[in-house]
Amino acid sequence: MNRKVTNCGLWLFMAAALVMAVPVHAENIEGTVVIKKKLTKRRVTAQVPMYERGTAVELGADQEGDPLALERTRVAVYLEGQFAPQAPATPLVVTMEQANRRFSPEMLVIQAGSKVSFPNNDPIFHNVFSLSGPKMFDLGNYPKGDTRLVMFPEPGIVYVNCHLHPNMTATIVVAPNKWNTRADREGRFDLADVPPGKYTIVAWHKAAGFLRQTVTVEPGRSERVEFLMPLDENGRALEPSGLETRKRE
Repeated sequence: MNRKVTNCGLWLFMAAALVMAVPVHAENIEGTVVIKKKLTKRRVTAQVPMYERGTAVELGADQEGDPLALERTRVAVYLEGQFAPQAPATPLVVTMEQANRRFSPEMLVIQAGSKVSFPNNDPIFHNVFSLSGPKMFDLGNYPKGDTRLVMFPEPGIVYVNCHLHPNMTATIVVAPNKWNTRADREGRFDLADVPPGKYTIVAWHKAAGFLRQTVTVEPGRSERVEFLMPLDENGRALEPSGLETRKRE
């Protein structure tokens, strides 16, 4: 009897191992963000306060000369849906530096559970904070050469500011899983190794808000997605059909 039970357990173990050994035919989701007009309002920079003393720091300029290319790189893309449980990974640490009285990069796209380092590379004090619901923090004043580390455990949009310099703004898009990215200057993006299933693919732009589409990933077939981000006269994003896409904060 014990031998039969032992053999049965062995066969169950071997069957489970074979199931786990069957490769999951993950595929890629490729896409394009189409932006045909400037979306972001012109940045208004306050003058340096009279009470500020010490080293003068020149305000940094956008490195991208093409305004539409710049808008495309401001689009975050990620997936929502049910995924198989995954082994916890070591928290990823990414950097958003303070340089030339600006945050660089001005937008990060990270997975929930990641950490962000905020080094101060200016010869003046900065104070990084956020009042956003997914993650509220205030790092206090700190000088050049110092940094602060913040973990972002929950998905959502986190707006980052500096108490000492009102013009300094940035955004951290905390995605619910590892399938996240940002569009390049041509508007292209790629989510690699997505397991088969039905998901919602989300594109987010600070001015246009959230756009969502349903995508089904099937073995042996890559998916292609296109997001069109024009605005109506009220600044709301429109779908190609002209129907309003509801914003969700």
